[in-house]
Amino acid sequence: MRLVVAGGTGFIGSALCTRLLGEGHSLAILSRAPSPGTTAANKRSLRWDPPAAGEWERALEGADGVINLAGEPIAAKRWTQRQKEKIRSSRVETTRALVAAIQRAREKPKVLINGSAVGYYGPHGDESLAEEAGPGGDFLARVCMEWEDEARKAERYGLRVIRLRTGIVLARGGGALAKMTPPFKFFVGGPLGSGRQWMSWIHLEDEVGLILALLRNTGAHGAVNATAPNPVTMRDFCRILGRVLHRPSWTPVPAFALRLLLGEMADMLLAGQRVLPAVAQKLGYTFKYPTLYEALQACLPLS
Repeated sequence: MRLVVAGGTGFIGSALCTRLLGEGHSLAILSRAPSPGTTAANKRSLRWDPPAAGEWERALEGADGVINLAGEPIAAKRWTQRQKEKIRSSRVETTRALVAAIQRAREKPKVLINGSAVGYYGPHGDESLAEEAGPGGDFLARVCMEWEDEARKAERYGLRVIRLRTGIVLARGGGALAKMTPPFKFFVGGPLGSGRQWMSWIHLEDEVGLILALLRNTGAHGAVNATAPNPVTMRDFCRILGRVLHRPSWTPVPAFALRLLLGEMADMLLAGQRVLPAVAQKLGYTFKYPTLYEALQACLPLS
């Protein structure tokens, strides 16, 4: 396939592009800072600075698919008003520009797989959430709703649109685990807050595998939860992480301390959602890492 990937240099995007190139697909990777010397027979790195027009728009002409994973990392910085607007605009405004360029294309792409997150559902208790569950009302939920609304506009132009609601992505050498493991290695690891909040996670290999499956399955459309079929509570996550690292999990971080340290961002860590991949399973996707223990074993040690 000939594919366009926005956000192809990020944590998920890099792994996805490596897999796609390995399978022989042709990629146009859109980046605000394209790497020099990356142009090859089946790989181009194109500068894009939406909403500014540029050569990146021509890459959409006749593409088999577009994968949009662009967005400011959620947990990179404290959530000041400026940072919150950066989180929002890097998703909503970028997707709007991408769909506008698709509208102008003479030969439209066939499918748009657009990033979203389980934050769409907002904070929840113990109830299980499949794709038909409604949105929440907090900051992340509002961002996800706007983000998905912009992506859905591509349906007007005949595209099959998938809104990929991703959970916490686990992988060797990066992502959430890179921030969670150091306390355990120094014997001070433990759950955040009460530990009862649910964590919906997915191994990076399954995130990539699911995206490829959705590209190929022409019947797939709409919201798809990119989460493993066995979410866990924060307490169980830390217990299993400690077991894999051969370290105890006995030092909880009180909610008030987390809020002092992180401000509003702490709410994302202290609340959770028990999200299930109902659509992925209905479509027949088989998870390589369905349980947390085997996923963490594949990821660790991070060094």
